[in-house]
Amino acid sequence: MSPPQTSDSVSGTNQDRIPLRLAGEGPPARADAVRNRARLLEAAATLVTEHGAAHLTMDAVATAAGVGKGTLFRRFGDRVGLLLALLDHTERAYQESFLHGPPPLGPGAPATERLLAFGETTLDYLVLNRELNLAAEHDHTRRFLTPPRKVRATHVAMLLHEIGVKGDIELLTEALLGFLDVALVSHLTTQRDMPLERLTSGWRDLVARVIRPAG
Repeated sequence: MSPPQTSDSVSGTNQDRIPLRLAGEGPPARADAVRNRARLLEAAATLVTEHGAAHLTMDAVATAAGVGKGTLFRRFGDRVGLLLALLDHTERAYQESFLHGPPPLGPGAPATERLLAFGETTLDYLVLNRELNLAAEHDHTRRFLTPPRKVRATHVAMLLHEIGVKGDIELLTEALLGFLDVALVSHLTTQRDMPLERLTSGWRDLVARVIRPAG
C-alpha cells in the first residue's frame, strides 16, 4: 500500500485513479493457507468475544485453535500482529462502505459530503470496535504504518484534492485523522463522557474550517 499522495504528487485525482487496497490485502494465498489463517483468526475472535481483547494471549489462541504456539508466531509475528490481522476482519466491511458503498459515503456524492460522511462513519466504527482497536495500538512504532490507517489517509487526501483544498494536503490529512484517532475517541467518550453526537458535530466543524479557503 503506497503512502498518501502529497499536494505535489496528485492533481485532479479521482476515486478510480488512486488504487486503494483493503487492509492487509496482498498476493493471493494458497487455499489451505487461507483456511488455516481463518481458523486461527476465528479462534482469536471467539476469545476476544468471551474475555476481551486486552486479555488475548498467543498461548490461549494456539490452544483454542489446536496448533503449536510456534505456528501462530510464524503466521502473525507477535501478539500485535495477530491483533492487527483480527482487526482487518472488522475493517473490511467498514472500508468497503466508503470505497465502494452508496453515496454520500461512497462514490457518487460531492467530495465534501463524502468527507463529512467518512468522519461520522469512522467515529461510529471506532466507538463500536474501541477495545480491539486500542489493543492493537500498543506498539507506537506501528500505529501510523498499519494498512487500515494508510487506506484512510489515502482516501482523505483524495477527497481534499477533489474539493480543491490548497496547502500541504499530507499534513492536513494527518490533522483530520488525528481527530479520528481511536485513543482520543476512547478518552473523550469514556473518560470525559462526551456523547458521540458532540464528536460528530466537532468533525463537521473541523472539516468546514479545513476546506473554507477553497470556498
